[in-house]
Amino acid sequence: MHAEISFIGLFLEASVLVKLVMLTLLALSIASWAVIIQRNKLLGSARVKSLRFEETFWSGVDLNRLYKELIARGSAISGLESMFVAGFKEYTRLSKVNSKAPEAVMDGTSRAMRVSLSREMEKLENHLPLLATIGSTSPYIGLFGTVWGIMNSFIALGAVENATLAMVAPGIAEALIATAMGLFAAIPAVIGYNRFTTQVDKIEMTYANFMEEFSNILQRQAYSEKEAV
Repeated sequence: MHAEISFIGLFLEASVLVKLVMLTLLALSIASWAVIIQRNKLLGSARVKSLRFEETFWSGVDLNRLYKELIARGSAISGLESMFVAGFKEYTRLSKVNSKAPEAVMDGTSRAMRVSLSREMEKLENHLPLLATIGSTSPYIGLFGTVWGIMNSFIALGAVENATLAMVAPGIAEALIATAMGLFAAIPAVIGYNRFTTQVDKIEMTYANFMEEFSNILQRQAYSEKEAV
């Protein structure tokens, strides 16, 4: 009896369609946990890098030297570092040709930083829609397997004259496992999606605040250079 109500036993006794549903939900659950682990690591790293860069930036370091150090690192930069490099590079380029037009210099600098911000947010939000999809569809996939399994159980029950609970219980149990697996796949995905979305929003606010503060610094420098000319 124990073998009949074990998970493996119920899976082996299930119909082909219910087995496919269970395997699909298992694959979705594995994919969900893979995304959760990867996003958790990425977002944690993004927060740490932002704090470190802001600490360096506001320590009074020379911006030209900081820019050269980041450029030397090449593709290793990300987050606030990428926004700083994009903004400072565009500011330096435009200042050489529009030294008497600080408004044009700042417009181009702001656009460069907004493009960099958009690219960084795209990296942070990558795969989050997959979590949302798994979280919203897995219960319905599991419910489909349950309905199909219960339907087959009652069809088989109708062909028997003396039906007993022992005859129908295994089939219903097999079907209900599909719903349980659907919830098992959906719950972590929904929790992960909500948690990561909140973290991404906080990081985006940090990036946007830095962009405004950095723009103000460059704007003051642009007007001081205009007056010097």
